[in-house]
Formats: sequence, C-alpha cells, structure tokens
Amino acid sequence: MTDPITDREITAEDRATRSAQAMWSTDQASQDLGMEITAVSPGGAVLTMRVRDEMLNGHGICHGGYIFTLADSAFAFACNSYNQLVVAQENTITYLAPGQPGELLTATAVEQSKTGRSGVYDVTVTGEDGRKVALFRGLSRQIKGQHFEE
Repeated sequence: MTDPITDREITAEDRATRSAQAMWSTDQASQDLGMEITAVSPGGAVLTMRVRDEMLNGHGICHGGYIFTLADSAFAFACNSYNQLVVAQENTITYLAPGQPGELLTATAVEQSKTGRSGVYDVTVTGEDGRKVALFRGLSRQIKGQHFEE
C-alpha cells in the first residue's frame, strides 16, 4: 500500500507507529496516568508509568488496578498496531511483586498468536530493577474500522 502524502510504500513499522499515534491522540486515560509509549512495532508495544502517590493502596504500594491498566494499555497498543480496530475480549493478570512508590514501571507487550480476528498477547510488567511485577495475558478481537485511511 502506498501513502498518498509521501507516495511511498507504507511499511508494517509505519502502520504500527501511525496506529499508535491515532489511538494516543484520544487515549485520555493513559495520558492522565502519565503513561508514555517508548516503543511500538507490529504486534508489540512498550509503555511506562511512574507510580505516583495517588496510585498507592493501603499497604503503601502501587494499587493492582493501576498495574493492570498499564498492562492493558500496552496490550491495546500492541494488538491495534495493524491499523485495524481491535478490542479486548478477555484479560487476566498475575501479580508477582509490588510496584514501589516513585518507581517507573515498564509494560512490554508481545503478540503470541494472531489468527483471523482473534489474537493472544502477553505483557510483562517490570520494575526499575528488572524484577517482574506482573504477568498479563490479553485476548483480542478485531472489529470493523481502521485508525487511519490507507
């Protein structure tokens, strides 16, 4: 497929980047939580989020809902990287270690399978010291539409 603006072939990397830009422009939740996209590729994404004081639970560690949201956002950018609208069908998470106050968490999403309209993605959330904080699995389902016109 050729980009009508640049008159050059749209690569899979271009498609992933443009899809992420389109999604990010309206993703108020991820933006308000201070997330940043550090990488996106076909079937993959890496997002970061700093644990802020308002994200701490009664134990003084990052509330699991925020860790889930970070993982879910990485999953969303990974499965939407083909310029097709994709939504979550089912997600699970296993918490392995606490997110600490002030810590930068990193969620790395990797496509495991994409067949027809369904996909399986694994997301590993790590702390700044490299320890695994959580493991997330997301099942996706493609719906009608695209992020941008090709």
